[in-house]
Amino acid sequence: MVTTENPQAGADVIDGIVGLQPGTALHATRHARDKVAVATQKSYDLFFGPELGELSLRDRLAVAYCACVLSKAEALGEHYRQALIAQEGGAALAEALQAGRIDAIEPARLRAMLVFTRKLIEKPVEGDAAALKALQAAGIATPDIVSLAQLVAFLSYQLRSVAGLQAMQAEEQGAATSAASAAVPPQADISPVAPQRDGTPAGKPVKSHGFTNETLEWKAWLDVVDLDRATPAQLEVLEISHPKAKQSDYYRFLAHQPEVLKQRSEAYNAIMYAPGGLARADRELGALTVSRINGCVYCASVHAQRFEQLAKRNDTVQQVFDDPRSAGTTERERAVAHFAVQMTENPSGLGAQAIRALKGVGLKDAEILDLIHAVAIFGWANRLMLNLGEPVFPAA
Repeated sequence: MVTTENPQAGADVIDGIVGLQPGTALHATRHARDKVAVATQKSYDLFFGPELGELSLRDRLAVAYCACVLSKAEALGEHYRQALIAQEGGAALAEALQAGRIDAIEPARLRAMLVFTRKLIEKPVEGDAAALKALQAAGIATPDIVSLAQLVAFLSYQLRSVAGLQAMQAEEQGAATSAASAAVPPQADISPVAPQRDGTPAGKPVKSHGFTNETLEWKAWLDVVDLDRATPAQLEVLEISHPKAKQSDYYRFLAHQPEVLKQRSEAYNAIMYAPGGLARADRELGALTVSRINGCVYCASVHAQRFEQLAKRNDTVQQVFDDPRSAGTTERERAVAHFAVQMTENPSGLGAQAIRALKGVGLKDAEILDLIHAVAIFGWANRLMLNLGEPVFPAA
């Protein structure tokens, strides 16, 4: 039977996938950050509603299942597989995706979308203008390219959010049955302490491995929204997204799909700027570490600066640029950076031990959730920055 309806409209998909029930501690923790949960669900509803430009629901579900297969996100993948097989031709598509036969899928338009998905999920740093041109050659217009990129980036965020909550749930269940589960994991589980760098006060340039804390610009590879021709919805979302959004290629490119950008901006702002919970500097350290691992030079520069502003030092920035796997001047920083590396590189491998490591340096459940969100949202942000344009360095 073919359906054109949202596969789970009206329900909180992440709650359902993880099995979070009202009245439980983890459900309460998650919904204490309800602005994040609501914006996440609204994004899902947009991506899998009956219409999203010229991208059919079947093709969007194929992209979602593909992303989950590539990421080994089994529970979320089953959700999208079931929705996909309800579409015409969906069962055969699901079988081909499960078998990894992306390059043999027809029609060529969907194959181009799936090849793009594979690149964003597996090697986002390899994004280039040629990949966008390939989508155009397959008959996909700029607004639909924006939708597709946002969809894949959202899936990267969603599957990491699920993985983080599943790890919290596993730790919570283990703690309820064994006091030993609360032990701090052995020191060998975290890389040796990076040497502390002296003589580099905050505000001074830090450069390493192609990364910098200097202010960079960013240029889109395709056409951005012309402000003189922008719709009221596009102008409105630019007003609320960022103080300089109207001067930014990034926001003006994403404004091709204003409602998607609106929900993404609401989630981002609630994750990075909400009061209480995890210290702002720790959120920025998570964002910086993810950006370094993913190879996003632009994002790393922005969040290196924000970490410096909050921490009043940049020794940790130098360490993240040098080697994120051993970065951190304190046990807490090391645990935060190590978790960001784990969740970025292998979300499906995240487990209770990763949560115990954070608790071992004093993080509470609400702080851990904030860190999960900060890491996950940069799985989203980095993929957009890396695959829709490029950083512009200051003139020498």
